[in-house]
Amino acid sequence: MNSVAAERLQQVVPAAEAQIDGALIAVSSLMAEVVTARRDTVGVPAAKGHATIRRIAEAQLALVGVSGDILRVHGELADIGRETSGLDLHECPAAAEAGPAKLALVS
Repeated sequence: MNSVAAERLQQVVPAAEAQIDGALIAVSSLMAEVVTARRDTVGVPAAKGHATIRRIAEAQLALVGVSGDILRVHGELADIGRETSGLDLHECPAAAEAGPAKLALVS
Protein backbone atom coordinates (compact mmCIF):
# COMPACT_ATOMS: atom_id res chain seq x y z
CA MET A 1 0.00 0.00 0.00
CA ASN A 2 1.52 3.34 -0.95
CA SER A 3 1.83 6.15 1.55
CA VAL A 4 -0.66 8.42 -0.24
CA ALA A 5 -3.35 5.74 -0.10
CA ALA A 6 -2.49 5.01 3.54
CA GLU A 7 -2.77 8.70 4.43
CA ARG A 8 -6.17 8.98 2.73
CA LEU A 9 -7.39 5.86 4.52
CA GLN A 10 -6.16 7.25 7.86
CA GLN A 11 -8.63 10.08 7.32
CA VAL A 12 -11.63 8.40 5.73
CA VAL A 13 -11.86 5.25 7.84
CA PRO A 14 -12.20 7.05 11.21
CA ALA A 15 -14.52 9.59 9.55
CA ALA A 16 -16.79 6.77 8.35
CA GLU A 17 -16.79 5.24 11.84
CA ALA A 18 -17.73 8.61 13.38
CA GLN A 19 -20.49 9.20 10.85
CA ILE A 20 -22.01 5.78 11.54
CA ASP A 21 -21.92 6.56 15.27
CA GLY A 22 -23.62 9.87 14.51
CA ALA A 23 -26.34 8.09 12.55
CA LEU A 24 -26.84 5.64 15.41
CA ILE A 25 -27.19 8.52 17.86
CA ALA A 26 -29.68 10.26 15.55
CA VAL A 27 -31.80 7.13 15.14
CA SER A 28 -31.69 6.50 18.88
CA SER A 29 -32.86 10.06 19.52
CA LEU A 30 -35.66 9.54 17.00
CA MET A 31 -36.72 6.41 18.87
CA ALA A 32 -36.82 8.28 22.17
CA GLU A 33 -38.86 11.12 20.66
CA VAL A 34 -41.38 8.81 18.96
CA VAL A 35 -41.95 6.75 22.10
CA THR A 36 -42.17 9.89 24.26
CA ALA A 37 -44.67 11.47 21.86
CA ARG A 38 -46.81 8.35 21.89
CA ARG A 39 -46.72 8.20 25.70
CA ASP A 40 -47.44 11.90 26.17
CA THR A 41 -50.27 12.22 23.61
CA VAL A 42 -53.60 11.85 25.34
CA GLY A 43 -55.88 9.24 23.83
CA VAL A 44 -53.20 7.36 21.90
CA PRO A 45 -53.28 3.67 22.75
CA ALA A 46 -50.01 1.91 23.58
CA ALA A 47 -50.34 -0.25 20.46
CA LYS A 48 -50.49 2.79 18.16
CA GLY A 49 -47.24 3.38 16.32
CA HIS A 50 -45.87 -0.05 17.18
CA ALA A 51 -44.91 -0.76 13.55
CA THR A 52 -43.08 2.57 13.36
CA ILE A 53 -41.19 1.88 16.58
CA ARG A 54 -40.28 -1.58 15.33
CA ARG A 55 -38.90 -0.13 12.09
CA ILE A 56 -36.78 2.33 14.04
CA ALA A 57 -35.46 -0.53 16.19
CA GLU A 58 -34.60 -2.48 13.03
CA ALA A 59 -32.75 0.57 11.68
CA GLN A 60 -30.79 0.78 14.95
CA LEU A 61 -29.80 -2.87 14.67
CA ALA A 62 -28.80 -2.40 11.05
CA LEU A 63 -26.54 0.52 12.02
CA VAL A 64 -24.95 -1.58 14.77
CA GLY A 65 -24.24 -4.21 12.11
CA VAL A 66 -22.76 -1.62 9.76
CA SER A 67 -20.62 -0.29 12.57
CA GLY A 68 -19.23 -3.75 13.25
CA ASP A 69 -18.52 -4.30 9.56
CA ILE A 70 -16.63 -1.02 9.27
CA LEU A 71 -14.63 -1.83 12.41
CA ARG A 72 -13.65 -5.15 10.82
CA VAL A 73 -12.70 -3.34 7.60
CA HIS A 74 -10.57 -0.98 9.69
CA GLY A 75 -8.73 -3.93 11.22
CA GLU A 76 -8.25 -5.60 7.85
CA LEU A 77 -6.85 -2.40 6.33
CA ALA A 78 -4.51 -1.97 9.29
CA ASP A 79 -3.26 -5.54 8.75
CA ILE A 80 -2.70 -4.84 5.04
CA GLY A 81 -0.83 -1.64 5.89
CA ARG A 82 1.44 -3.45 8.33
CA GLU A 83 2.08 -6.29 5.87
CA THR A 84 2.81 -4.13 2.84
CA SER A 85 4.53 -1.06 4.21
CA GLY A 86 4.90 -1.28 7.95
CA LEU A 87 2.22 1.36 8.42
CA ASP A 88 -0.67 1.24 10.82
CA LEU A 89 -3.77 2.97 9.54
CA HIS A 90 -5.17 3.94 12.89
CA GLU A 91 -3.85 2.57 16.13
CA CYS A 92 -5.92 2.70 19.26
CA PRO A 93 -5.04 5.91 21.13
CA ALA A 94 -3.03 4.10 23.81
CA ALA A 95 -0.95 2.23 21.23
CA ALA A 96 -0.49 5.33 19.06
CA GLU A 97 0.80 7.30 22.05
CA ALA A 98 3.27 4.54 22.89
CA GLY A 99 4.70 4.46 19.35
CA PRO A 100 6.51 7.82 19.24
CA ALA A 101 7.85 7.35 22.79
CA LYS A 102 9.51 4.08 21.76
CA LEU A 103 11.09 5.74 18.73
CA ALA A 104 12.38 8.60 20.88
CA LEU A 105 14.14 6.15 23.17
CA VAL A 106 15.94 4.53 20.23
CA SER A 107 17.04 7.70 18.48
